[in-house]
Amino acid sequence: MFSKACEYAIKASIYIARQSLQQKRVNVKEVSQSIDAPVAFTAKILQVLCREDIMQSVRGQQGGFVFEEYKQREVKIFDIVRLIDGDGLFTQCGLGLQKCSADNPCPVHDDFKIVREKLIEMTQKHSFYDLALKTESGLAWLK
Repeated sequence: MFSKACEYAIKASIYIARQSLQQKRVNVKEVSQSIDAPVAFTAKILQVLCREDIMQSVRGQQGGFVFEEYKQREVKIFDIVRLIDGDGLFTQCGLGLQKCSADNPCPVHDDFKIVREKLIEMTQKHSFYDLALKTESGLAWLK
């Protein structure tokens, strides 16, 4: 459902959030290994997340990526999806038709509307703080 870039961004954000809660900074290579993503692709994604002030990159020997707890509590999956993939998943026709609407519905319009609403609800419900705690406690995994 999400693009590969979006999947990597979500998984990287959860991983960095979890490490940040343990007062650890992580480098790009460690993040890419933890989420099974290419290093260069991970670096580009993390660059976007830092540019949008979701997390921070600290340079130097003690450097790495940090996702501060107050930001983890604010940022939801929805925010990452919109940043990386745009609004299309939440607004466009399930069949990709340009003129699909309530007045001019496609064959799956009513069914897909329910899916879209549930997807919006789910992505706005979960903060990265919640997701980090789930993975830390063993209730969820990234691989």
